[in-house]
Amino acid sequence: MKKILLYAAATLALSTTQTSCEDMFGDFLDKQPSNELTQNQVFSTWSLAVQFHNDTYNFLRHGANRINSSWLDSATDLAESSIGTSGTRTTFNIGNYYGNGGADELTGTWESRYRGIRKCNRIITQLDDVPKAADLSDENYEQQKRWYKAEARALRAYFYWELFLRYGPVPVITDVLDPEEDIITGYTNRPTVREYVVDFILNELKTAEKDLMTYDETLKGTYASHINQPTASALRSRIMLYMASPRYAKESGITWQNAIDATEEFLNNYGDKFQLMTSDAGSVAPYNNAWALTTYNDENKEVIFYRNDGAINWGGISTDTPVGEGGRGGNCPSQNLVDMYDMADGSTPFTQYDATGAPVYVNGNPSINAASGYSDQTMWQNRDPRLAATVLYNGVMWNSREINVVPGMSDNPFGNQNATPTGYYMRKYIPETILNNEHAGTAKRLWTIIRYAEILLNYAEAINEVEGPTVKVCGLLDQIRSRAGIKGSVANRADLMTKDAMRNFIHKERTVELVFEEHRSWDVRRWNVAKEALSRPIYGVEVSANGTIARKKVQDRVFEDRMYLYPIPEAEVWKTNITNNEGW
Repeated sequence: MKKILLYAAATLALSTTQTSCEDMFGDFLDKQPSNELTQNQVFSTWSLAVQFHNDTYNFLRHGANRINSSWLDSATDLAESSIGTSGTRTTFNIGNYYGNGGADELTGTWESRYRGIRKCNRIITQLDDVPKAADLSDENYEQQKRWYKAEARALRAYFYWELFLRYGPVPVITDVLDPEEDIITGYTNRPTVREYVVDFILNELKTAEKDLMTYDETLKGTYASHINQPTASALRSRIMLYMASPRYAKESGITWQNAIDATEEFLNNYGDKFQLMTSDAGSVAPYNNAWALTTYNDENKEVIFYRNDGAINWGGISTDTPVGEGGRGGNCPSQNLVDMYDMADGSTPFTQYDATGAPVYVNGNPSINAASGYSDQTMWQNRDPRLAATVLYNGVMWNSREINVVPGMSDNPFGNQNATPTGYYMRKYIPETILNNEHAGTAKRLWTIIRYAEILLNYAEAINEVEGPTVKVCGLLDQIRSRAGIKGSVANRADLMTKDAMRNFIHKERTVELVFEEHRSWDVRRWNVAKEALSRPIYGVEVSANGTIARKKVQDRVFEDRMYLYPIPEAEVWKTNITNNEGW
């Protein structure tokens, strides 16, 4: 009889304080095989079957340091890891897609997603056979079965979507496979984009939506963090936008109008449940709280789909904290990212932007818009407040001290290999309150997968592609920028009167709003500009003792056309003879 290792505790295990299974469940994984239950045992008792289902949520990943002490965005033009052995530096950034350092992303995604899919398949196909618990009414028993099977269907669709982003269409498996055999043995047929995404993933989400819990039902602590009806609809909005984008539109048959319709469906059905986090608008707090606080406990109406890891402590941020605080530097924002932020009055600091959302560089320098008042020597002053909420730069106050990246000073000491290579450290996702009492504080930090700001950006992008820069497009963007504290309306920008100009602006706006939330890698791919974005040099700044700021090149990056998709893991190709992606 095959054994199943059952991880989950009595209720959804996402309210714990750590991210790994070992941390979540203490020494549970270290116990002897008495904790290994047979399939018959798990599915003979309702409570065990529910725990087995709830454990599937642990397959939702947290992005912080997921790739061997680095973030996925440090494999883009937005950041550079200060840690020389980090996964992105030893793989993505040098074009080494077979390197062990990036295994969690490059090969681990394949195995972990298919294992998550296998759990979903088991719930979908076997939950109906589990006996009713004695304390459940017949009505509640039938209701919970509908909920959990729909959740498993939606989670399975999401896992298949994550596989698609990285490997393209892969074998769709709805049977329960033997866990001790090769993951896809007997399933090597690769469907078309339309068959995989439109006919399967989008259809699965639509089918699941009607049987999922409502928004109000998931406000209760018992079901907090479960996928609900709005989550399935929001995920459809994202996927439809992707399928309408240049890279996928021809093969998918999805249009920008289809993407508009999907987002309007979300807004019409569930829009009254969500809003941007606007308390204390214009400061760091509301933007940070958009991904730090929960829906059910903290009245955060912006978050839609998330992994809830509860509170974290110093160990949760030390890898990405300035070396002057005793941290390891970690995910260091680039000058490329800093240059994407507008001025606080809504004007643009530079004269020209490309389809990646970045300013156009000539010999490493963007062309300055003199009317904006921007100067390289005062580059952090009078900027979009999201810059200060996202990036720690020289002279900014943090934990009651000034960040100092002058060579030889506290945050850039001589001989410290983890000192920032870009001249910047990350503030977003790094709660300052943890530093209280000699780093003894704690703070909440979700991993947000979808939030309301993305829905507004999806809508604006799709409408612009159909109708151009309309009043509606400008209004959607103004909502996001106003929350950040930016003055003026996008509608008053004379440089954004064409569809092309507005497209580049939306690409920029999406980047700065969603930075470090694992969007950039996939956005530049769907826009068909990954080679332009991911092979450009990474820039930073050098700050001298007298305060003079000089731009510098930090690293040359490698990105080839074949890197739009990852290679299918070599071991899987050798074992199953599945067709690998082009160029690998």
